[in-house]
Amino acid sequence: MTRGSLLTPDVRRAAAWLGDGDREERLARAAWTCLAEPGDRVTGELVAEFGAARALEIASGSHTAPGLADARDRWRPRWDPGLVRAALEAGARKAMRLLTPDDAEWPAGFADLGPHAPLALWVRGDARALATDASVALVGARAATRYGELVATEMASDLARAGVTVVSGAAYGIDGAAHRAALRSGAPTIAFVAGGADRVYPAGHAHLLAQIVDQGAVAAECPPGTTPTRWRFLARNRLIAALSGATVVIEAGARSGTINTAGHAASLGRPLGAVPGPVTSATSAGCHLLLREYGAQCVTGAADARELIGLGDAPSALAYESAESTRVADALSRGRARTVDELARRSGMASGEVTAVLGLLQLEGRAAERAEGWVSTA
Repeated sequence: MTRGSLLTPDVRRAAAWLGDGDREERLARAAWTCLAEPGDRVTGELVAEFGAARALEIASGSHTAPGLADARDRWRPRWDPGLVRAALEAGARKAMRLLTPDDAEWPAGFADLGPHAPLALWVRGDARALATDASVALVGARAATRYGELVATEMASDLARAGVTVVSGAAYGIDGAAHRAALRSGAPTIAFVAGGADRVYPAGHAHLLAQIVDQGAVAAECPPGTTPTRWRFLARNRLIAALSGATVVIEAGARSGTINTAGHAASLGRPLGAVPGPVTSATSAGCHLLLREYGAQCVTGAADARELIGLGDAPSALAYESAESTRVADALSRGRARTVDELARRSGMASGEVTAVLGLLQLEGRAAERAEGWVSTA
């Protein structure tokens, strides 16, 4: 595949913002993110053995090695210096940081991915957030229930207040609830996205992504402008699992991208937790599957999540203490069971909100369901 160098003078001029260190290696890694799809094994092995710059020379020449011919067929349509130059110009224009394994902020956990590790990260926001010593991935269904969003909100808030960085994927549902709660607690949060770090996806999270950039980091291994695809979402999940000290699944269908993230965490030897939910809820079926068949730990609050990453001595009093849980707890009686409608009238909340909070109180052992309604067990 003799196509000439990707690192033309125009590309080199566009790379002036890349920063200190081995400029040639950094530029080559940027080029590789344009050339290969995330997690490409042949690319990872080639770069690990020869370095990114020399690997580009090998890719453009006539060298032979197992799998190299097929890989060249994949790379050939993107062997275009214009693509690399456009990515670098966009990165500079949008104040991004190109993070490589030579940088102090590079997550050490990525080493566990072996040849499937990212070659570089395009980061918007503060790249220092990626160097966190304590992090938990909170992931789950896009079509989350009120129960799931409440659990995500309370858990993320408590983790953030305890100094634990919340990691997720910026999707609707559980991801968004976790990010927003961490931000409201004044803590940084990390979002790994499936397209370019500059792409607003989903569109409804434009404001949320801007907040994450201001207070944490949005990171992608694809270059700026890249469109999210189903494959890239699945590949992105391995980064969430590898960076995080533990992964907690809050809600998930039995077959979903969230279960894919859990699988990556398990294969990397990371602690895996799952939040139980109603047995009648399809959005909790994946959590129950993880608990039953994959050795996930039962997680009912931030204290359990902290324990997964070795912070088990942290105080647990904050778990699930919210205005909503206080109002429902106050409306409950130890002596007489009350229906959801009665509790809604007494607490001034909607019936759906009351049902979600009752599930949390039941997990904490503060409420129990009887045939005629709910009672306080506190």
